[in-house]
Order: sequence, then structure tokens, then C-alpha cells
Amino acid sequence: MAGHSHWAGIKHKKGRADKERSKIFSKLSREITVAAKLGDKDPDMNPRLRTAVQAAKQANMPKDNILRAISKSEMSGDKNYESLRYEGFGPSNIALIVETLTDNKNRSASSIRTVLQKKGGRLGETGSTSHLFSNCGVIHIEKNEIKEDEIFDVAINAGAKDCNNLENIFEIITKKEDFYKIKTELERKIKTPIYSSIEWRPLNCIDLAKDKTEELFEVLTALEELDDVQKIFTNANLENFNL
Repeated sequence: MAGHSHWAGIKHKKGRADKERSKIFSKLSREITVAAKLGDKDPDMNPRLRTAVQAAKQANMPKDNILRAISKSEMSGDKNYESLRYEGFGPSNIALIVETLTDNKNRSASSIRTVLQKKGGRLGETGSTSHLFSNCGVIHIEKNEIKEDEIFDVAINAGAKDCNNLENIFEIITKKEDFYKIKTELERKIKTPIYSSIEWRPLNCIDLAKDKTEELFEVLTALEELDDVQKIFTNANLENFNL
């Protein structure tokens, strides 16, 4: 759903066990709290918070959990989370970008390094893999929400880089810095997008054999289990991911 480079899209396609919902909710709650702490507590006045709340609702997070996460932002004694990006390589030298929200960057780096080393990968320096990706905003809108010519007009007039007519959705690509502005403009015309996020999309995808894909699957799963990890991106072609 989120593009073949984005592990979150694959994990939702695979379907996660109910026992993992609490971990997913925890990550979503952390983003909501940080977004609320950095801006207005009203989602209508805070685009980042609105996007985080929308993601939580799409994951079926209870309303009480969402409100509790927003309230936590007002607690002065609560942890201060920092957005940090880690870059590295997995099996078969596949490039990885791992985004975290952490209150302890040394713990995050150590945990990610350990996962990668156990699977034959390594943690790289800043810039070691990001040059293989484009950092952009991605918005998905269901086709029954708006006509093709109208969505193209709105997207382009709002400053989007591209608007793609895919099988079941319209996909709008934006510059990272224009993401929230364009998303807000689109929301004046349609209901909530079915997906919206800032992604790292690979400039070129690498196809892997089945056994190598299984190795990568193990790495992505282990990374996702880390509490600090929010999003994972790879330049492996996971579009036909089928284990």
C-alpha cells in the first residue's frame, strides 16, 4: 500500500498477528505525542499531528488511545523523543534506511547495529545509503473519491511533483517540504487519503532470489521489533513479496 520500498506497506499486506497490535499502537502513539508536542494539540491546526492521527485510525487504534497520546505531550516529565535516521546495509548488500523516534540515540544505534551484524549486514555512516533514495511525500487517494482530471488539476496546481493513475488509487508524489501543504490542499477536495506519509523511495530497485528475500525478511522483521524504530525503507524490490 505504501510502495514497494516501504516495509510498512508489506507488513500490512502480510497481515500481522493480533499480539503485535500493541507494538504497532505504541509506535503510532509515540508519533502522535511527538507531533502534538512540536505543534498545536488540535489536529486540524497541526498537519503532522493530523497525519499521525489518520494513520492511527487506519490501524484501528481506539479513540481513547489517540487522545491519551495527545495528552502525554503536555506532561513536562515525559520523555523527549528525537527523530533520528540510521543508514546501513542488509543481506546481499541491500540498502536500508531506518527512521526512529528515540530518547536514547546510543541505545537505538546499538540495537540496530546488533540486528544487522547478526544477519550479515552493517550499520553505515550518514549518507551511506540515502543517496540511493529520493525523500518525498506520498499520498494515496481512492479513485471513487474524485475524478481523474480533477485530482490531476488539484495536485499539479498545489505544486505536486507527479500524479500517477495506478490500478485502484491515485498516487500523488510531492517534495518532502511541500508534503503537508499539498496534503492539506487535497483534503479540501476529498475525504481522508487512504495513505499519506513521507517516504524514502529507491531510485533503482534490486531484485532478489527467493532465499535472499527470506533473509531480508528476517532482518526487516527484527528491526521492526525494536521499540525505537518507526519506519524502514529498502531498495530491494518487494513488490511481489510472497514468502
